[in-house]
Amino acid sequence: MTDLMLLVQNFISLFMESAPWLLLGLLVAGIMHELVPVSFLERHMGSSSTASITKAAVIGAPLPLCSCGVIPAAIGLRRSGASKPSTISFLVSTPETGVDSVSVSYALLGPLYAIVRPIAAIASAIYAGLMVRWFDGAKSHKGSHQHPHKHSDNVSCCSSETPADTEHVDAASLDKAQTSCCASEKPTTSCCDDTPATSEPVKQSNKLTQVLRYASGKLLEDIVVWLLVGLALAAAIKTWVPTDFLTQWGDGVIAMLVMAVIGIPMYICATASTPLAVGFLAAGLSPGAVLVFLMAGPATNVSTMGMIKQEMGFRTLCLYLFSVISASVGFGYLLNYAVSAWSLEGLIHMESQLHSHGANIQALYAACAILLAALMARLGVKKVSARLAHREENHQDCCG
Repeated sequence: MTDLMLLVQNFISLFMESAPWLLLGLLVAGIMHELVPVSFLERHMGSSSTASITKAAVIGAPLPLCSCGVIPAAIGLRRSGASKPSTISFLVSTPETGVDSVSVSYALLGPLYAIVRPIAAIASAIYAGLMVRWFDGAKSHKGSHQHPHKHSDNVSCCSSETPADTEHVDAASLDKAQTSCCASEKPTTSCCDDTPATSEPVKQSNKLTQVLRYASGKLLEDIVVWLLVGLALAAAIKTWVPTDFLTQWGDGVIAMLVMAVIGIPMYICATASTPLAVGFLAAGLSPGAVLVFLMAGPATNVSTMGMIKQEMGFRTLCLYLFSVISASVGFGYLLNYAVSAWSLEGLIHMESQLHSHGANIQALYAACAILLAALMARLGVKKVSARLAHREENHQDCCG
C-alpha cells in the first residue's frame, strides 16, 4: 500500500509540474495553427535543394503536430509536389519538437533540454534530408501527378478518409476541417459580400474561439492518451525501478542504442515522451542516452515507417531510420561531453522541482493542473457520449 501511495504521489507531482507549461504550449500551438497555412509549407518544400530541406526542418519544428498528425500532413505535402528530401526533413523535425514540448521540457527536464531539443531536431532533420538527397537520387514525383489538388489532404490526422476521397469534400464540410491538426485554411466569404463595418471584431473573436477550440480539443485529444501513459510510466520508474537497472548499460553506445530501440517503435509524441525521460533520468541514465530516447521515440513509429515505404520506397525508409538513429546517438554523445566538460548538471532537473516553489506558485501550479484535468475529463466524456450515441444509432438501424 505504501508503494501505491508513493506511485500516486509521484504521478500527481509530475502532472502538476507539467500542467502550466503544457497549457501554455497548447495555446501557442493553437495560435500557430491559425497562422501557418499548408500552402505556405508546400511553397517552400518543392525542391531537393539544401535551402528547401532546411526550410522544411525549420518550418516543421514548431508546428503542433504529433507523431500521428504528421503522417497525413507529410502525405499531403508529398502528393502536392514536395520533394523526398524535404518531406523526410519535415517528418523528422515536426514530431521531435514543438512549442508545447519545449515548454514542458523546461518545466520537467530543465533549461538545457529546452534548448538542446529543438536544435537537435532541426539539425537531425536537415541531416536526414541530405542523406536522402545524396543516396536516394531517384526523383520520383508520381505522387504530385496522381494528386494534383493541393488542399485535398487538409483533414484530421485521425480521419479514416484517404487523400483521394477528400477531393470530393464540399463547401459544407470545410467548416468541420478547421479543427484538424493538419488543416489550416478556413472557408472564406465572397469578395462581393456586403459585410458590415463591425465584422472585424467578430472575425477576431471567432479566430480566438477557433484557437481555444483547437488547443483544448483536437490537439489535446491527439496527445492526451500518451501523455498520461508517459506520466504513469515515469511515476512507476521513479517508484520501483532501481538506479542500477538502467545504469548497467553505461553511458556509451550500448546504452544509447538500447534507448533508440526502445523509442523507435513507440507511438509517443515529443510532449508525452518528456515525463518518461524524467523517469529515466531519475533512474540514473545519462543525459545523452535520455536525449537519444527524446529524439528517436517521437521521430518515428510503425505507422510512419509504413507510410514512408509506401510513398517513397524501401531505400528512403532505410536512410530515414539510419539518419534518425545515427543523429540521435551523435547528439547524445555531444550532450554527455558538453555536460561533463562545462559542468552543466545544474541546468538539468534530476528530480521534480515543485517543492522548491513558494506557496503562491504552488497554488498556480495546482490551479493549472485542475484546469488541465478538467479539459481531459471533458474530452473523455465527449468521446464516451459520441460512442454511446453511435451505438444507439446502430441499434435503431438494425431494429428499425
